[in-house]
Amino acid sequence: MELKFSVSGRIARPVGEVFEAVVDPARLSRYFTTGGAKGRIETGANVYWDFHDFPGAFPVHIVKVEKDREIVLRWEASDGVAGAGYDTTVTMQFEALDDGRTLVTISEEGWRDGPQGLKSSYGNCQGWMQMLCAMKAYIEYGINLREGMFK
Repeated sequence: MELKFSVSGRIARPVGEVFEAVVDPARLSRYFTTGGAKGRIETGANVYWDFHDFPGAFPVHIVKVEKDREIVLRWEASDGVAGAGYDTTVTMQFEALDDGRTLVTISEEGWRDGPQGLKSSYGNCQGWMQMLCAMKAYIEYGINLREGMFK
């Protein structure tokens, strides 16, 4: 079985503003990377994301960035053991809607088939959906849903 998922949500802001909220580490740190983000998301860059619920900065390799349209990144799979030895691929797509909102779709794939891979994919699916909810609350209303949630 191929382990992959896709989640999406609509943000009531123009695509350029929503895209910038992801690629700018200062903005990303205000609603998602609770321990901070280091490095701007650009093609070929290596950035670091830190989360209070999973302490320790994670290296994230940015494979491709197409402004206001798509971000593709790779990061280490977390199969329940440190150093799982392989990466998963995350694709974020940004679509400007006719009503001025932005549809954000996040997909992730590449886990090894088996109980640990399945568990890890479920955890990341939960995390990406939470990211979309937190992004919507922050961009539309200035509220950080993750503040104090894990620490």
